[in-house]
Order: sequence, then structure tokens, then C-alpha cells
Amino acid sequence: MGESDGFKPYATQGTLSRYEPEIDMPWQLALLCIDLQVLGCREGYGVFESHRRHGVDEASIRSYLKRLDELVIPNVRKLQQAFRATRAEVLHSRIQSMTADGRDRSLEHKRLGLHAPPGSRLAEFLPEVAPLDNEVVINKTASGVFVATNIEYILRNLGVQRLFVCGVYTNECISSAVRSASDLGFDVRLVSDATAAITRELHEATLLITDNRYCKVVTTSQAIAELSRYE
Repeated sequence: MGESDGFKPYATQGTLSRYEPEIDMPWQLALLCIDLQVLGCREGYGVFESHRRHGVDEASIRSYLKRLDELVIPNVRKLQQAFRATRAEVLHSRIQSMTADGRDRSLEHKRLGLHAPPGSRLAEFLPEVAPLDNEVVINKTASGVFVATNIEYILRNLGVQRLFVCGVYTNECISSAVRSASDLGFDVRLVSDATAAITRELHEATLLITDNRYCKVVTTSQAIAELSRYE
């Protein structure tokens, strides 16, 4: 991985190549942007108060927000631009309930106090990386987008075989998506410098656990270089 993210892959990197599907067309590739919304990406909202109650220190929260603003969001924007230019799919998932009172939320989200009602400020995408018209938006009320939504059905209908994943949090919703997608037979790339966790340790541990098991961990520049083959 690039020095900017500090991740050093296992020596076995590259051993997955013989098991990867043949990709001939850009529509077989997709970028999944996870939870890049006000709820978990902007200070002053409930998710950070929850972290504080559970003992996450202020320095970690500030470091997470700085990483988002200076690294993750700019890199996600680069990825989105590259995928759109290649006419590959860009999909967006976010936390948003179907009801105003959130009674349809998962037990997990009720326990954590996570609730973004329809049309609320909390459910708004960050404007820098918001969906364009006609891009797929998937709402969820659990960490696992593959468990809690019909995203697999959507990806199959689109003909997607290789899925690039970015967003937040690396150790939670990103990890869940990567593992489920891999188990379901998708060829997965986790973009390390376009993801973040509330602490650096959680982020790096997730990269180590998932790399060359559930996915290939790549940087933004590596993902874009791979995408350029299909222009």
C-alpha cells in the first residue's frame, strides 16, 4: 500500500490472481461508497457522543475527522470521478430508516442509538461525494448492507463481478460489506486510503484481517490504475 496510509500488506499479496474473474467490460466493475453522510462524518451529531460515552478519547475523534477531510473524502471523490468517466457503476449506501420514529431499525442500531429519519440532516450525504442523478442509493438500518438490503440482487442485475469498497467505518460497515460480498462470490477490493475507523488501530487491524482473505487491499491510485485498463 502507499506510504500515506501506512499499511504494509502480507508477503502473499498477488496470490489471489489465479482465482479472479475475467473482467472484459467496465460495467462489470462497481464502486460502493458506504455511509458517507452527516451521521458518522460530521462533528456535533449523535454518533460521536456515543463514542465519547463508550470511552473513545477526543484525540482519536479529531484524528478520525481529520483523516476524513484530508484523505478519505478527496480519495473517494477521485474514485467516483474515475468510475464515472469509465461508465462503471457508482453505488451509495447510507443509514436511514423507513419510518420517522425508527421502529424499523435493527436491534443493533436501536441499542447504539443510531437513527437517521427519512429526509433528516443526519441522512444527508456529504456534498463532496454525494450521489449524482440516476446513481443507485441504498438505505440500511444495520451495519451489514448485504444482510439488511437487496444490494446483492441489484449488483447481479447490473452484471457486477468486481466490487471496490470505500467509506466508513473500516472495522464495522466496511468489513461487513467486504466479508459478505466475498462470501457471495464477488471479487472485492478494499480501498485502504478511502476508508477510516474511529481509531487508527481498528482501521489497520481490519486491513490485516481482510487482505488476501476476503479481498485485496489496494490504494486509491492502484484502484484507478486498475480501472484505467477498461477505458
